[in-house]
Amino acid sequence: MRELTIWKQQEINKLRKDMDQLFRRFRKEFGIPRSLMEVAESFSMDLSETENTLTVKTKLPGIKPDDIEISVTEDTLTLKGQTGEDTIETGEGYRRVEKRSRTFSRTILLPCRVLTDDVKATFENDVLQIDLPKCEPKEARGVKIDIK
Repeated sequence: MRELTIWKQQEINKLRKDMDQLFRRFRKEFGIPRSLMEVAESFSMDLSETENTLTVKTKLPGIKPDDIEISVTEDTLTLKGQTGEDTIETGEGYRRVEKRSRTFSRTILLPCRVLTDDVKATFENDVLQIDLPKCEPKEARGVKIDIK
């Protein structure tokens, strides 16, 4: 069953890359400014696995660590956040205030169970790294079945 889950994730990643390429072409051909397409292109997550740990890395440019919310269950990881920007322009006889905000959210299904109490996250150079220690696999219980 684990192989099926990995296969699905590979297909989802391929679809995501294809959609990102489609958005880039659309933006380029129709002259849409990058800021409007930024949300679709800027929030990908890389998941790597070792024997004892899952590691998730994502690049979040322009976002402060205080604006990020991380929640973990035994089999899912959710990132949420919000950024804000205020622009104030003053001139003769007028003052213009513009507020922009952007929210993001992403939930991924983890390939195995993790220890939620031991999760560690670091944020350096706009890269968020989350280390999730794996749970020890439960021993398989075998039961002999009599055939009649």
